[in-house]
Amino acid sequence: MKAHGGPGIAVIVSTYERPDALDAVLRSLAEQTYSGFEIVVADDGSGPDTRELVERHAEESALDLRHVWQEDRGYRLAAIRNRAAAATEQPYLIFLDGDCLVRPDYVERHASLAEPGHFLHGSRVRLDPGLSRFAIELEPAAIERWSAARWLGEWLRGRADRFTPLLRVPLGPLRRLSPGRWHGVKGCNLAVWRSDFLAVNGFDEGFEGWGFEDNDLVVRLIRNGVRRKEGRYAVPVLHLWHETRPPDPASRKRFERRLRSDTVRAERGIGG
Repeated sequence: MKAHGGPGIAVIVSTYERPDALDAVLRSLAEQTYSGFEIVVADDGSGPDTRELVERHAEESALDLRHVWQEDRGYRLAAIRNRAAAATEQPYLIFLDGDCLVRPDYVERHASLAEPGHFLHGSRVRLDPGLSRFAIELEPAAIERWSAARWLGEWLRGRADRFTPLLRVPLGPLRRLSPGRWHGVKGCNLAVWRSDFLAVNGFDEGFEGWGFEDNDLVVRLIRNGVRRKEGRYAVPVLHLWHETRPPDPASRKRFERRLRSDTVRAERGIGG
């Protein structure tokens, strides 16, 4: 039975020109145990294959799914996430990357941990190229349902970089031990109340190179009184392999300036 009764949730899935990974992610979201959520695909300029994929999922599944697209003018993740957030009225936003698969209770667990005045940061397990290909090609989706013992074996074989995030540990008050810490937060698995997101004007669209737009958001949330809550051992994601890139120097410098300032609202954000 689908769980419900928690907050209305929008899962904002960012993507760019990787429809095979997005297909697997949407398959995993179609298997969720929580019914009160919608999905907004935040598309940073992909071609028609991505649009057609989203339309197919919307037609063939029971997902409440929409596609928000912007012209490809370079890496503008902050801008497309803001546009996607503006396209929903749900009170709780989960930001998820389009190459991160989720387990069947992912949204339900996020809903159970949602707490006023807090944002929630989840962990990830990165898969190697071979396991990533297997996850993408498997039909129907099953890798998200593997047992802890199976994942332990994959980690021992070097096909996953970590194992412990997939364990379920009831941390209780330990989830609130670092309320003012921004370090280590990744936008690929981050949840925030819409009201708190709007209060800081969302993501800063001045970040147009890779990196730091998520850290910047979290710093401003904390400055505005929103506290960090840990989602580790509760809401992990399975991060498909891709080539890594160094952070954009301009983005790094912009974030370093932010740390030296007392800014709370983004200069160019969801509200303009």
